Amino acid sequence: MPGGLRHLGRFFEIGRILARHDALFMLREAPLPPMLKAGMAVFQGLFGRRLPDLRPGERLANAMAELGPSFIKLGQILSVRPDLVGPELAEDLGRLRDKLPPFAWSEAKASIETELGGRLDDLFVGFEPEPVAAASVAQVHFAEAADGSKLAVKVLRPGVEAAFARDLALFAWLADLSEDCLPGMHRLRPRAVVQAIAAQVAIEMDLRLEAAAASEIADNFRDDADLLVPRPDWNRTARRVLTLQRIAGIPIEDRAALLAAGHDLPRLAERVIQVFLRQALRDGYFHADMHHGNLFVGENGRLELVDFGIMGRIDMPTRRFMAEMLGAFLAGDWRRAAEVHIEAGYVPLDPANGRTVEAFAQACRSIGEPILGKPVTEISIGRLLAQLFQITETFGMRTQPHLLLLQKTMVTVEGVARSLDETVNFWEASRPVVLAWAAEHMGPEAQIRDAILNSMASLRRLPKLLDRLEAADEPRPVIEQAPDRKLHWLLGLIAVLLAANLLLD
Repeated sequence: MPGGLRHLGRFFEIGRILARHDALFMLREAPLPPMLKAGMAVFQGLFGRRLPDLRPGERLANAMAELGPSFIKLGQILSVRPDLVGPELAEDLGRLRDKLPPFAWSEAKASIETELGGRLDDLFVGFEPEPVAAASVAQVHFAEAADGSKLAVKVLRPGVEAAFARDLALFAWLADLSEDCLPGMHRLRPRAVVQAIAAQVAIEMDLRLEAAAASEIADNFRDDADLLVPRPDWNRTARRVLTLQRIAGIPIEDRAALLAAGHDLPRLAERVIQVFLRQALRDGYFHADMHHGNLFVGENGRLELVDFGIMGRIDMPTRRFMAEMLGAFLAGDWRRAAEVHIEAGYVPLDPANGRTVEAFAQACRSIGEPILGKPVTEISIGRLLAQLFQITETFGMRTQPHLLLLQKTMVTVEGVARSLDETVNFWEASRPVVLAWAAEHMGPEAQIRDAILNSMASLRRLPKLLDRLEAADEPRPVIEQAPDRKLHWLLGLIAVLLAANLLLD
């Protein structure tokens, strides 16, 4: 157990901090071995205190903030797992913001000069030592280039890589223990969740990848008037330093300033939802941390987005699932909503245990139908996702790690939109984006286009296939092979005509 021994010191520190914040309740209520529960009682007796004025989720969020960036990340993941922690705790963790005191200017300056290979005064004509934002992973300073460009410079926090590596190893160890020792944990796939966190952290620790993410989103929205994405300054970007064009919009959380500037808040609320859905559905690549601190509003109500460290990518089958699932709920087609989950492989059928299409359709109805009769102020996609998690547990649905970021972002986006307009309806705001995407990618024309493209791809492989078949025969004179090349193209033409006739009949 050498790995386990390495983690004991950190485990002791975690227990002490949880006890001090009166946040040991999760471990006390978990199905842990008696010896471990006895150890928690000792921690509570030695270091604990009672904080009855704070909700359990608030106490846990405060403890995670003190435990550092790895636990803040874990708290963000748990905030979208109401099936694990319950709806109220998930909501409190959803407010967790990874804000920390800034680190020393001398450390930031040394890191910039080392990473960019030059003196700060040669790289910038102006640089503000006081950071404008400090988070668990990095902090941001304003600067100016010689050509007058206004810039924002992000610098990784010293030692953050080592802190993540230490705690991710601990998380992996605990995930292994929980899957091996605790009944029911296998379905929740804690190992896969930890692996997803580790993969995301690896990206966040290389700011060149964040620059590439900003550049990709900027390209995707080049012709979109609803979103502005700052472009990276590649000459002043390295692994631990990122320099971006500085944006000048109003923070989206400043309602008074937005109103004073004449912005239409209900329209802004819809725009937040629709910009997210365009990223997820249209592009398959989305900003997965769209909280208030990362959103600003520029001229003409155009959204401005920053901080591209947490991104999500979803493939076309997942986008089809997302569009069909949302469309089925919007239309009240509960059987189709059930079929979409089953076709995607997310819900296994088991008629012997009552897990049928009809039974899951009834469960989907129990989630969606109450929405139809309620005022929009009582409709929450966050609560809906929580109920969906509870229902799918009954039907043996396993955790889908690639959907965790998507689910988290949907809840965050709804919260931002509601802060602008408490009557905003996520479903109604999403309708035009979902229907437009479905018409383009899932209608009859799209199916014909996809079938033809697949046929053409097969035809491109046909000559090589025939060549391989010929190679298996006896060698023939070159002069006899020319007619066979014509045969390849003739067969290809016939196949195209047959495919077109079949599709258009």
